[in-house]
Amino acid sequence: MSEMMNGRAAEIARKTGETDITLAFGVDGSGEVAIDTDVPFLNHMLDLFAKHGQFDLKVEARGDVDVDDHHTVEDIGICLGQALREALGDKKGIKRYASVFVPMDEALGQVIIDISGRPHFEMRADFPAANVGSFTVELVHEFLWKLALEARITLHVIVHYGKNTHHMIEAVFKALGRALDEATLIDPRVKGVPSTKGVL
Repeated sequence: MSEMMNGRAAEIARKTGETDITLAFGVDGSGEVAIDTDVPFLNHMLDLFAKHGQFDLKVEARGDVDVDDHHTVEDIGICLGQALREALGDKKGIKRYASVFVPMDEALGQVIIDISGRPHFEMRADFPAANVGSFTVELVHEFLWKLALEARITLHVIVHYGKNTHHMIEAVFKALGRALDEATLIDPRVKGVPSTKGVL
């Protein structure tokens, strides 16, 4: 899977009694995406995330979706977080912080990131619908929380307003891609790790 990855990249495999996932993630990519999971709406969101972040992303995932989508969505979040953390290595030279607003028609999403080494997640969103098609909206929180936990980043997500739940979630994933792209950029002015502690 990793033949398309250049620069800062990682590949993660996770196999449990509930899911079987292989994921390759390249920070220094061009938005090349190949996603094959049993959760169509998540496929769409991951495609948006990678394209707007200019990341290379390949995901192959099978899970117990006959039960529901929970385990598959959760475990993809885990794998993506682990891949991000591994790909960033010692984090030397990165910008570290980013805050991005993205509008999607009537909806406005914001994602704030600190690649801090301290996992924390906050989400403020009032989604009007409990489902988008067959996708359970509460799984957005589950995915993002597991991503933040495994990547060891501080992640704040705010949906300021919106009426269409699909649009609101789409604004979040686009903003996530763009914020993570900005936070992981190498800043030539930064010498070493951007922390007074000397480590992230």
